[in-house]
Amino acid sequence: MAAISRLYVRLPNWVGDVCMSLPALHLLQKAGLPLTLCARPWARDLLAGLPAHDFVPLCGRVREDRAAVAASRRALEHKGRGARGLLIPDSLSSALAFRLAGLPCAGFRDEGRSLLLRWPIAKPDPALHTVQAWHYLARAALQRWSLPIAEKTPGPGLDLPLTGAHIKTAQALLRAQDLEDRPYVLIAPTAVGLHRGRVKVWPHFDALTRSLQAAGHAVVMCPPPAEADQARANAPTAMLLPPLGLGAYAALAARAQLVICNDSGVSHIAAAVGARQLTLFGVTQAGRTGPWSPRAHGLGSDLAWPEMNAVRSQVDALLAES
Repeated sequence: MAAISRLYVRLPNWVGDVCMSLPALHLLQKAGLPLTLCARPWARDLLAGLPAHDFVPLCGRVREDRAAVAASRRALEHKGRGARGLLIPDSLSSALAFRLAGLPCAGFRDEGRSLLLRWPIAKPDPALHTVQAWHYLARAALQRWSLPIAEKTPGPGLDLPLTGAHIKTAQALLRAQDLEDRPYVLIAPTAVGLHRGRVKVWPHFDALTRSLQAAGHAVVMCPPPAEADQARANAPTAMLLPPLGLGAYAALAARAQLVICNDSGVSHIAAAVGARQLTLFGVTQAGRTGPWSPRAHGLGSDLAWPEMNAVRSQVDALLAES
């Protein structure tokens, strides 16, 4: 089998999913593969600290994504010899865009797209966490390509490397808000959309914020511009920080005394940098999509949100550890 000159990796479209794909990316890099990461534009900043790699921004439309990947291949002089693709999402559109760009691909076998894959891989046990499933996919692809496999299972953390620029930007923001030398609790009282028709936001962020403030804790939030109004409505007394890029936000989470969030992108960003966090579940399953970190704690289930008193008790216990 010819050597792989470059591996184009199609990443998922959501922030949390990109974070959960990190162990798979680490495994591919340990195999010595030169990577081109193909993802939504915001992922470039989030993943800037990963070892040397190229990046292709995608929009999610087949024609435009095919053109972007094909242009990257031409620029890097990969005329189809040795370049391959790995599709982490199991969508038909991702497989079609890479196939039209001339890339032979590995990916999960799924109805309607197996004919687009050179190396279709059967999905693992559905009980696996998403981190484990995508690590399994990368491992199976490496095995098909007769490449070294550094580990059989993902490690305990996601291990997102931050850049110096990420850390400096977060520090400058904290300095401007007189928080540089103060501990703070970072909350994320928002979540985009619905999950099977159910709201994904714990309903007691306002009460929790006021309770923590009364006990002398600084409570801050730093939502993206599109979620600022929702954040103000859900926690009106929390300090609203100016928005940051995802890498700097990850540095802000790493510096926090505690991160409190829904099962959302913020939960996975906090896990990616090993922040102490409490994730609140009410509509999703922790076993499938919960934060992958030894410092992550959770309350609630896919059937019911946790009560305010239970959350406050857990928060107090976690703050006492810091």
